[in-house]
Amino acid sequence: MLKLATLRVSTSLALLATAATAGGALAREPGGFAQAEWAQDYASPAAMQVQRSSTPILSPQTVAATEQMVERYKDIVARGGWRQVGGADRLRIGAKGPAVAAVRQRLIVTGDLDAAAGTSGVYDSYVAAGVKRFQARHGLSQTGAMSLATQQAMNVPADIRLRQLEINAVRLRSYSGNLGNRFVITNIPAALVQTVENGQVVTLHAAGVGKIDRQSPIMNTKATQINFNPTWTVPASIVKKDLIPKMQKDPNYLTDNKIRILSGGGEISPKSVNWFSDEGTRYTYRQDSGADFNSMGIVRINIPNPYGVFMHDTNTKGVFGDDFRFISSGCVRVQNVREYITWLLKDTPGWGREQVEQAIESGKRIDATLTQPVPVYWTYITAWSTPDGLVQFRDDIYKRDGVNVPSTISAPTPVASAESTMPETFEPGDEEAN
Repeated sequence: MLKLATLRVSTSLALLATAATAGGALAREPGGFAQAEWAQDYASPAAMQVQRSSTPILSPQTVAATEQMVERYKDIVARGGWRQVGGADRLRIGAKGPAVAAVRQRLIVTGDLDAAAGTSGVYDSYVAAGVKRFQARHGLSQTGAMSLATQQAMNVPADIRLRQLEINAVRLRSYSGNLGNRFVITNIPAALVQTVENGQVVTLHAAGVGKIDRQSPIMNTKATQINFNPTWTVPASIVKKDLIPKMQKDPNYLTDNKIRILSGGGEISPKSVNWFSDEGTRYTYRQDSGADFNSMGIVRINIPNPYGVFMHDTNTKGVFGDDFRFISSGCVRVQNVREYITWLLKDTPGWGREQVEQAIESGKRIDATLTQPVPVYWTYITAWSTPDGLVQFRDDIYKRDGVNVPSTISAPTPVASAESTMPETFEPGDEEAN
């Protein structure tokens, strides 16, 4: 089972992407929410480690810190930026050579390695710590070893990073109004969800968000209802693109995945359908509820919007350990969803953690309507800074920054869950759920 990494980074937004590979022991935070501590297994000065912060990405503090970082990057650009790093994508502890010295200098420029570490050509634990810090700031697996994705991120020019910061400072300022005492932030480029209360992050969750060709929308909405153990009605687009081709290859696919064929209020057998004609498009397909096989897992969170998307659990949780989590049809899968819905329902009478667990374990469809709907903000922030001076960058996955940042996605860092053994399933999005 995946070990969860939450609330460890300042902004914490890099670490959950790599929880599967680094591990961490669960601890109980004030308020009863489980958070995982990030294992620090290297020797380095405390100042070089990524420290914990609970500042929301949408907050006046983040706006001010990002504006200060803009000024710092203007200075870096004025001094010539940083040199490109080459031939470093396979470096590990113990490696030697000029490429190591180049990595050291690159890390020093952006504060990921103390200048006192010098210009040695040896890849020691200090360099590994600096690389981990850099990887954390760019949403990459924190291996402490160089990879092609890490090298590509290092080689994005300083002037492009400056432009990213300027663009995102404007985006952050657009959220400068009163967002509410309790609210949820989904940052799509980071594929992460924050819950915020009294100006502090309470829980943090890795997320699976929209594919490049099925993007999650930028929107403001509210969480209004929790559906426990929902069924899933397969949308017509997925019936045509996915379901029928799967049935042509494997006649047992629907039965194995507990998807029923409904027609005129009754159920018909998959064997009675000619899957090599258009007959299959005439029926309704509904997947039974069930944590192990239903594409929405144990719960759906309703957030009314014109895009037909929502937030939900998943039966393929291995994705939460990947760097690349742009895998949905527009909906947002939420890691550690039990903590998330417990937080959403905390002000709704009769819905404590015990009741949440009972509803899940019942296996029955149960709906819980929030007494006070919680504001939910789906945002697109690719660069920001935190009050402690840590700057974060993410891939411009939907190409909305307009600054042509080279993507690290073309060279993903392998992680433990890269080769999933989970069965292939459909992904909800733009559809009905019942």
